[in-house]
Amino acid sequence: MSDMEAEKSIGEMAEKEEQVHHNHRRGGIRTLPFILANELCDRFASAGFHANMISYLTQQLNMSLVSASITITNFNGTSNFTPLIGAFIADSFAGRFWTIVVASFIYELGLVVITVSAILPHLHPPSCPTQVNCIEASSSQLCILYISLLLISLGTGGIRPCVVPFSADQFDMTKKGVASRKWNLFNWYFFCMGLASLSALTIVVYIQDNMGWGWGLGIPTIAMLLSIIAFVLGSPLYKTVKPHGSPLVRLAQVVVAAVKKRKEALPDDDKLLYQNWEIDAPISLEGRLLHSHQFKCLDKAAIVTDEEVRNPNAPPNLWKVATVHRVEELKSIMRMLPIWASGILLITASSNQHSFVIQQARTMDRHISHSLQIPPASMAIFNVLTMMIGVVLYERLFVPLARRFTGNPSGITCLQRMGVGFVVNILATLVSALVEMKRKSVAAKYHLLDNPSATIPISVFWLVPQYCLHGVAEVFMVVGHLEFLYDQSPESMRSTATALYCITTAIGNYVGTLLVSLVHKYSVKERNWLPDRNLNRGRLECYYFLLSGIQVLNLIYYLVCAWFYTYKPLEEISERNKEEDYEISHMSIC
Repeated sequence: MSDMEAEKSIGEMAEKEEQVHHNHRRGGIRTLPFILANELCDRFASAGFHANMISYLTQQLNMSLVSASITITNFNGTSNFTPLIGAFIADSFAGRFWTIVVASFIYELGLVVITVSAILPHLHPPSCPTQVNCIEASSSQLCILYISLLLISLGTGGIRPCVVPFSADQFDMTKKGVASRKWNLFNWYFFCMGLASLSALTIVVYIQDNMGWGWGLGIPTIAMLLSIIAFVLGSPLYKTVKPHGSPLVRLAQVVVAAVKKRKEALPDDDKLLYQNWEIDAPISLEGRLLHSHQFKCLDKAAIVTDEEVRNPNAPPNLWKVATVHRVEELKSIMRMLPIWASGILLITASSNQHSFVIQQARTMDRHISHSLQIPPASMAIFNVLTMMIGVVLYERLFVPLARRFTGNPSGITCLQRMGVGFVVNILATLVSALVEMKRKSVAAKYHLLDNPSATIPISVFWLVPQYCLHGVAEVFMVVGHLEFLYDQSPESMRSTATALYCITTAIGNYVGTLLVSLVHKYSVKERNWLPDRNLNRGRLECYYFLLSGIQVLNLIYYLVCAWFYTYKPLEEISERNKEEDYEISHMSIC
């Protein structure tokens, strides 16, 4: 090697070392105020917008209950499909930071459009307090609504898959690093999100119901703008992970290589399969995935042929041969999919419940005092409060107690945590059915079944138990599901894994839309389960019992999948080892 090449090599090593030390000076707990301030304002805006959306569509745009509910579930479904696009962009070339920034501006634009449409009279139909013979929104007014919802969905697609992985990028998320901390990032992330949602459900919803939709949508719009400012201000402190190509392309390369070598025989010794730490180093900063014995047909992608042996110095063609680490990335995703899919029917069961419960609450006695009423959408504060209290109790009481019996630093595994959430959610749905039966019996007693705008003399706080049970279910199921996807996904695909979590919600919402449409179409016409206007003459409790049955079948499926699940095999590597490997690889090249 010439002196010039040696100087260049030394310079590259010094630059790499400086980059490592520079990255060490970034990140850590000091970044959380900026990230969480962004998320608090973002969640405040989204919760304030979403929580009372059923009221906006039915009261402001005069849509029927079923049409409004379907619009919301379709919007939620789209908002949870777009994160796959955002994750692809972030993991492939843009990085998580810039994806979040650009997506936040798109989200802000969507909020501005819908706020303006709520303020200007000719952009929405005349008000209809009686809810009888109302003039529904025109096609042009609905077009503006759909444009704003599309922009918000696109913005959501860039924010949701990146925020949690970006937060985790600021900390050591290896098993050793997680065990050394006395707090769980995911638990406290959801606690802060709950705090923001609680603020929105009490402040924004009250303003929407009492001061109008101009202010009610304008405040979330301002909050979203503040979230962007807070996030950008913290940029000098963030630790950023450079994207190294599309993970979806890597998965495709493994499949193509395995198909091309389908007739090749696997070696008796697994160590003869292709390994290359140098090309895997950028996508395995926490450690290499070890060979596993599942899906052995994919191992053929890592077979080294005679032609490849004859040219050891030639750069590998990754469409013909894949490393064991890349093969195991695909295996990890395939192992996760059955568990991931179990969340779809859970979302299906809950996708329309929020809309229906708001309509139930609107017919009930909502007085807290003689002059103060709780807005229907604000009933969700009991869900959020239970979730927030549950997270603290889970972290401070349950985990230390469970740790004594299981020896697991997290108390119980993610799969066990999810299982508990499934069971509690079934109980919540059954309670919802029983409360609806009680509400209608009181309406019948006072001859109010045919008066949808009348207040039934039954306290709205009958709805509190089901909200609290849903909050407990979220502590176990939602946090456990996200933690499972993050922990078991390959480290270079964590934005994609978070997007998978969102896609669960998307598919669940679309299936929920289909279910509501079928129930509305085929249930008895005289006593339709889900009527357009008068919920008192419906049979909502039958719909809830149907959802309970679906969830029981889903629980059985989940238990079978969890029983056979195999956790990903990972060989963790310390930072020192990574730097040594880097230096050794440079020396061998020289």
